[in-house]
Amino acid sequence: MTLALQQTVAAAHFRPKTRLGFNTRVSFNDTDGPAKGLRDGILLYQAAEAFGYQSGWSYQRHFDNYLSSPLPFFAAVGQHTSRITLGSAVIPMRYQDPILLAEAAGTTDLLVDGRLELAISTGENAAFDAVFGAVDTDSRTEAKRRQARFLSAVAGDVLHTVDGPGQGAPEGTQLRVTPHSPTLRSRIRQGVASVASAIQAAELGIGLITGTVQHGHAEGESFGAYQARIIEAYRSAWRRIWQTEPPAVAVAASILVGTTAELREKYAAYDLERRTLGIAASRPKGALAPVAPGQLPSGRQISPVFQGTPDEVTEAVLADPGLAAADELVLFLPPAHGLEENLRVLRDLAETVAPHLGWAPAT
Repeated sequence: MTLALQQTVAAAHFRPKTRLGFNTRVSFNDTDGPAKGLRDGILLYQAAEAFGYQSGWSYQRHFDNYLSSPLPFFAAVGQHTSRITLGSAVIPMRYQDPILLAEAAGTTDLLVDGRLELAISTGENAAFDAVFGAVDTDSRTEAKRRQARFLSAVAGDVLHTVDGPGQGAPEGTQLRVTPHSPTLRSRIRQGVASVASAIQAAELGIGLITGTVQHGHAEGESFGAYQARIIEAYRSAWRRIWQTEPPAVAVAASILVGTTAELREKYAAYDLERRTLGIAASRPKGALAPVAPGQLPSGRQISPVFQGTPDEVTEAVLADPGLAAADELVLFLPPAHGLEENLRVLRDLAETVAPHLGWAPAT
């Protein structure tokens, strides 16, 4: 079967990608320092907007050589861009004060003219518990409690009605988060790694973005097949609960288009490193050394790297069930890549593969 015919067969089950985005950790190394990493992050967003990308996403990563506080970063990026949406992927709610986060999110969204997209999660990290403090219940239950409080605050709900003296306002005053961005609640997503989390997102009435690590898959089930099942579970639950069509679903994927032999060799080496070291692959100089490189907790799996020639990458992306099911493709950038390398990855995807996925650049 020729590549053209293979693409035609695969495309019959492929949702056209109406939006193209990227995902960066806004990393920095010990040589150049964090200020340069942050400024390079702004330049990356500017360039992606010029290439026609519709969204740019940034991780939150505490206590390491990565961005730890995305909202002030997005407020800065927003002053240097005009179209591209600015997304967090993801903010773990277990380690947030929900009201303070809602205030910061509303402020940021107003500053960037309604371009903020927040992806939140209910995951946990034992090391972070030691810093942020223990909770009376388990971490996931606490994360869900804070998530519900945050969503209520962002929606503009009354958080407290003054019911006596000494509360800083007249009795009967209804306290809400200010400043309030009226449409921000509709741009909150759940970052999910399992079917259960996807169904929870639908129950909460928020959007969905799937990441590069999963858990809960069936034995022998590929990453892409489980990703497609996660997306279908979300859409089915949404239609059942809300009786409307669900919002667009985004998926993060590692896609490296080798436009030269040198790049193909480099990306193949990264692919091997990622399959060997897992989430420990591609770390900037000075980043924390992982305790158990290459090992994921039992029952978890990491996403594949789509790499090769432009034709090979196009064929693989069209054939992947998870990527086929999504509405928006979010390019995962290797964390240790510098600005120039990342710009090349963005440009090569936009120019060689994305047009075959139904995507048209924003203008």
